[in-house]
Amino acid sequence: MGKLEGKVALITGGNSGIGLATAKLFVGEGAFVFITGRRQSGLEAAVKDIGRNVAGVQGDVSNLDDLNRLFAQVKRDKGRLDVVFANAGVAKYAPFGAITQELYDFIFDTNVKGTLFTVQKALPLMPDGASIILNSSIVGSKGLASNSVYAATKAAIRSFARTWTTDLKERRIRVNAISPGSIDTPGLSDLLASSEAGEQRKKIIPSLTPLGRFGTADEIAKAVVFLASDDSSFVTGIELFVDGGFAQV
Repeated sequence: MGKLEGKVALITGGNSGIGLATAKLFVGEGAFVFITGRRQSGLEAAVKDIGRNVAGVQGDVSNLDDLNRLFAQVKRDKGRLDVVFANAGVAKYAPFGAITQELYDFIFDTNVKGTLFTVQKALPLMPDGASIILNSSIVGSKGLASNSVYAATKAAIRSFARTWTTDLKERRIRVNAISPGSIDTPGLSDLLASSEAGEQRKKIIPSLTPLGRFGTADEIAKAVVFLASDDSSFVTGIELFVDGGFAQV
């Protein structure tokens, strides 16, 4: 029997990278998974890749109408959510002094507003004892150049894990944050290639990481399964770093 046998889960941003790897592992562990993504074509490809026990719902987590449509479908199809992995997020580099309002709104709307309302709207469908996992990042703890807006959103997500743990303690809903380091995903590759600073960072990250390499999406997915399953039944409010030691030393 799988660690998530019979569970119903939602993974936002489940059409690529960490979200897709986690969706595959959730299904392999016995869960039915709803995944979201902004691009219909990418979402359809992900559903086909996962192959079974999955439904794709197109939408943008920063759009509350899209979230309402998502949870209406979850309620209609399954009636509950045992696990929510609020994974959808965006990242862009911008040096301090060159930050625009458009960049600020885009990153905060997706990462902070999107995470908050995804989880809040999921709560009526979540039974007592359910599990919520929030995708934070090591940048919430590290002072990396040109990351001030993105890092601030990830620090906010880490804070959500603490406050929601307290808010939901009467329902025994566990809320934990996972903080990946530099993970080899299409999203990170595009981000690093988008600027000269990113290209330089790509070259030096392995030397700054005690384990000497980028992580993989599958390594993050295994940690998310731990936080979603009864293996972590006495774990709540934490930030689990999966970063090869980068933020630890």
